[in-house]
Amino acid sequence: MAKQPLLEFTDSGIYCAKGKFYIDPWKPVDDAVITHAHADHAYWGHKHYLAHYLSREVLLYRLGDINLQTVEYGETINKNGVKISLYPAGHVIGSAQIRVEYQGEVWVVSGDYKTEDDGISTPFEPVKCHSFISECTFGMPVYQWKPQPQIFNDVNNWWRNNVEAGVATVIVGYSLGKAQRILQNLDLSIGKVYTHGVIENTNEALRRNGVILNPTERITFDTPREEIRKGLVIAPPSSVGTPWMRKFMPYSFGYCSGWMAIRGAKRRRAADRGFVLSDHADWDGLIGAIDATGCEQVYLTHGYTASFSRYLREIGFDAHEVHTLYGDDESIDTVPSETPVEEDGGITI
Repeated sequence: MAKQPLLEFTDSGIYCAKGKFYIDPWKPVDDAVITHAHADHAYWGHKHYLAHYLSREVLLYRLGDINLQTVEYGETINKNGVKISLYPAGHVIGSAQIRVEYQGEVWVVSGDYKTEDDGISTPFEPVKCHSFISECTFGMPVYQWKPQPQIFNDVNNWWRNNVEAGVATVIVGYSLGKAQRILQNLDLSIGKVYTHGVIENTNEALRRNGVILNPTERITFDTPREEIRKGLVIAPPSSVGTPWMRKFMPYSFGYCSGWMAIRGAKRRRAADRGFVLSDHADWDGLIGAIDATGCEQVYLTHGYTASFSRYLREIGFDAHEVHTLYGDDESIDTVPSETPVEEDGGITI
């Protein structure tokens, strides 16, 4: 009789029958372990949540009054004889890989991750395991990221040129992760940073959690348009093409995403500038991360799962494609529909 795997893929999420808990479940369950606070991994409706402590305030902001337990990286929690510990994923602030151990067998669920140190998220840390459950959002050879300083040199030069031309600068990235990464790498000698309401709400939640961020100013009815032209606006993808953004005209609009590596992506998003900046691992990062685990088998949850699993098998990995409901946070920036918080555009001017 075949041995039951320590983690299973069910219609509710990744399940540990021995420990009686789920990891990033998408249907309501009794006990959920959460890799990070993005909407496709942290759903409303679970009876109990476990996450990294730097995710605490963002989870409460997005999901409301939930029963939330938080831990530090490396701290061990025991659930029904199964050991659970969290390790840095490098994806966004508070993101974690979930290590699960039972009677010497070790599985690791990566959640989303990147291997480049972005200077604000705790850097990715490979975790040895027998089985590794990995994303592969950008699991194609075309996706090879340039070093972060090179990208932000381009961003800051673009901003500086816009200020000199008297044109407002609007840069778009999702509200948890990309927005803070952009903020921390801007040259603030150029001007002030303004934020859309959704992004400022997220910043405030992170600050309540003790995260130190560069100063920002929420855009309100009273924010003078001429002052905005001297600064830079960070906005979420949901604001693109809305009356809120059109209030800044004339403006130059830049989009930060790994998808900007594809010809035509910038045009489809109507951006003036596309910056190839992703909070997911690129092709080399994925392969290096998987190899560093020393795993005997790897399961791919979302992204280019079919082609990437085929490639991994060709180079000697026991790789499998699995179906989950995890999505693409490079293109969308939403919260679950059940969330009780208001996600409006901050205020027009």
